Amino acid sequence: MQKQDPIISFLIEENLIDQETLKAVLKQHKQTGQNLLSLLKKQNLLNEEQFTKVIAATNKIEFITLSPDMVDPMAAHLISYEIANEHNIIPLKKQDNQLIVAMSSPLNLPVRDQIETKTGYKVTPVAATPSTIRQAIHYHFDVANVTKQAIVSMRLKADSSKPKKRDQEQISTRVANDPITKLVSSIIKGAIDARASDIHIEPQENDVRVRYRVDGILRGAITVPASAQLEVVSHIKIVSDMDISEKRIPQDGHITTSHDGKEYDLRISSLPAVGGEKIVIRILDKNADRWLLDTVVTSPEDNKKFRELVRNPYGMILLTGPTGSGKTTTLYSVLQLINMPGRNIVTVEDPVEYRLDGITQVQIRPAAGLTFASALRSILRQDPDVILVGEIRDLETAEIAVSAALTGHIVLSTLHTNDAAGAISRLINLGIPPFLVGSALLGTVAQRLMRTCCSKCKQLYKPSADQLKIIFGRAGKQQNVKLTRAVGCKGCYETGYHGRKSIYEILPVSSEIRRMVLDGSDDDAIKKQAIKEGMRTLRQSAVNEVLSGATSLDELMRVVDTRGK
Repeated sequence: MQKQDPIISFLIEENLIDQETLKAVLKQHKQTGQNLLSLLKKQNLLNEEQFTKVIAATNKIEFITLSPDMVDPMAAHLISYEIANEHNIIPLKKQDNQLIVAMSSPLNLPVRDQIETKTGYKVTPVAATPSTIRQAIHYHFDVANVTKQAIVSMRLKADSSKPKKRDQEQISTRVANDPITKLVSSIIKGAIDARASDIHIEPQENDVRVRYRVDGILRGAITVPASAQLEVVSHIKIVSDMDISEKRIPQDGHITTSHDGKEYDLRISSLPAVGGEKIVIRILDKNADRWLLDTVVTSPEDNKKFRELVRNPYGMILLTGPTGSGKTTTLYSVLQLINMPGRNIVTVEDPVEYRLDGITQVQIRPAAGLTFASALRSILRQDPDVILVGEIRDLETAEIAVSAALTGHIVLSTLHTNDAAGAISRLINLGIPPFLVGSALLGTVAQRLMRTCCSKCKQLYKPSADQLKIIFGRAGKQQNVKLTRAVGCKGCYETGYHGRKSIYEILPVSSEIRRMVLDGSDDDAIKKQAIKEGMRTLRQSAVNEVLSGATSLDELMRVVDTRGK
């Protein structure tokens, strides 16, 4: 009797789960009365493709392995991006009076009715996995396509009724019309889909250039007509609570938006420039589960060193590196590691970019007299166990932070130096006596971010003698090595890279290094001793990533100094 159930029959025929597991699921189904498909999904017994196949087969719906080139662009745009994205559907093609639609939930009758009403075609559903439909949506509804109609509308409007110069001010005081709203919204959504960290909206002589920063590199997205510049800037200012009448000084604003079921904070910055105001939008994913140390520090060796450093009851840990090297993300992951109910953790930051549960976060406000130093003094009266200082910029902040580290607190902070050893001399140059630096410091960490090669298009190749020399210092060794080349495809926007990972240079302050600090040894001597004690340099960490195939030699040369060994 059980085998007559179409779901069970399909599971057995396709050998998707073993007999024991099936018996356990059926027993639970009988005891609880829960839907069999719900149980399979809840227990992760089927992957995305298998689950969709089960639904399709048991309801006599065709299952397809969808790719973007299977979609007719004319058919796709019979529905809006909003409908496609909300219900994870995309029309594939028209056949007479029928519209073939790929759906991740092909049994959703209300959505099918909605499409039939909007298009006038009878919907014939086919099943496809959610991820392949999302990929097709992002390909066919990219930012250029979504904004095309809005830009055409604005050009037609500009041609039919060009405002006189005296009317330009009135444009900026109006609430943006639909094409402008649609344009700004699609620029932001396009950036989120592209995994951008920042959006740059830049006035040029003849148009407005929009660029996205993806994996640390800026790339062009679209150009907007110069006639729309005032309205685009005004719309962004209105929704981010900025003063639209003030164009002479920089301003900061904030927007909260949602996309694909996730919430994002958008930090807006305007800058008066020749030709108009430049807008930069920083995108912060509020829902990102990015603060786990195992996710951030993927190297087992570096992960272990971080855990050993924060296991100390008190002392200071400094992260160094240029802006945008991931220092804040690493610090937050360390905070999450030591965030326990029995600890009072307080941070002082500029700005507070992400909210962390269970942690008190303080935003500095220099205009109101709340600086890093003054905030630190107040924090020390709040009975903290762990203190994070966004950045040590001056002697006063450094003195209070070092004092806190010596009086029973864990202190985490950042400095701008090139390597881990440089953080020690930087503290001394700020005016902290060497004996206090040696006593307070647990360790210093230099960090960089390297782009990882796109898994879909990367290629293996045999390196030349010169390339081997860059990696190993001497040619003639390791002749059987194969490296990864970044090629480029549609999935990575022809860059050859997708995503980034951190590399580290971790310098624990041992008793010997502490003695060298007291003796006034220079950075090079301290670095040599740390290497002797097992420290892996940034260059060595980068080489390991290249040899593992995670990234390319070009990326190594872009990120780290390859002159030394």
